[in-house]
Amino acid sequence: MKRNSFKKPLILFIIALAICASVFLPLPYYIEKPGSTIDLKELITVNDKKDQEDGSFSLTSVGVQQASVVTALKAQISPFEDLVSEEELLGGASDEEYDQMQNYYMESSQNTAIQQALKLADRPYDFEYKGVYVMNVMKNSSFKGEVAVGDTVTKVDGKSFENNQDFMDYVQQKSVGDTVKVTYEHDDDTKEASGKLIKLPSNQKAGIGITLVDHTDITTEDEVDFDVDNIGGPSAGLMFTLEIYEQLTEQNLRQNKNIAGTGTIDNKGKIGRIGGIDKKVASADEAGAQIFFAPNDTLTKKEKKENPAVKSNYQEAQTAADELDTDMKIVPVKTLQDAIDYLELM
Repeated sequence: MKRNSFKKPLILFIIALAICASVFLPLPYYIEKPGSTIDLKELITVNDKKDQEDGSFSLTSVGVQQASVVTALKAQISPFEDLVSEEELLGGASDEEYDQMQNYYMESSQNTAIQQALKLADRPYDFEYKGVYVMNVMKNSSFKGEVAVGDTVTKVDGKSFENNQDFMDYVQQKSVGDTVKVTYEHDDDTKEASGKLIKLPSNQKAGIGITLVDHTDITTEDEVDFDVDNIGGPSAGLMFTLEIYEQLTEQNLRQNKNIAGTGTIDNKGKIGRIGGIDKKVASADEAGAQIFFAPNDTLTKKEKKENPAVKSNYQEAQTAADELDTDMKIVPVKTLQDAIDYLELM
């Protein structure tokens, strides 16, 4: 009798431990879900003045948390949550490298947003393209062990470029197996390395085998300050630009409305595709946004052939809005000027 009375609480204790483990024990997976929608008046100050006008331009984000058994199961039935592996989230980078990548993306996004806002406001500035930050080096890259994360590639075959797209266009016109010479900055030293181009898994074209982002610097008489601790990535570029432009010109561009959105921006004002837009739409709707700017990227025939179900960011955003049955208007934009034109006619 005593033995049985001892076994019962032990079994209950084990069951309780198993339940706790299912709730709290982390898995090697992550949950991507709607993150925060943040009024940029809280993050950006221009010429030491805060934006005091009604309405808002807001960035939107994707929240990430490490999965447990319970949260992983919940993600399978939640319409705006996705379970992703560590490899899918980090792309093979270490936690430190991933954080560094996000910081570089943010720095590039800020500089380009400032440049585009100043250009639109007809204010003077000096914008310097220094090359591309190396964000990651693929294991099969010929430059593995020479070029490292954090280096800045300044030239390929002695040629300089104005942005990373021109850089990639030059390399991808070559053939897999061709040899190229890369000039790069490492710890303030200029170095060179030669290697053969490999086939990139993303598009099957020739490439060096590095993940990259623009390394830029901007000088201007206008002082633009960001308070973006713990926020990384390039996807706030469009909304950064609109907030800076509003403050520079002191015009009521948003007409007191709460406007959210997402999208990268390049030095030609083109708005680029981003990931997790359905979650950003859900976040903006929860925050009470009235308008949401979504990149209206053009899908190539090859992309459609490889994935017939693929949608543009705008189509993904509109699908999410329909599922939410929201009154928030989804506005497609290909360029910064598209967004400005919409606001001026609003």
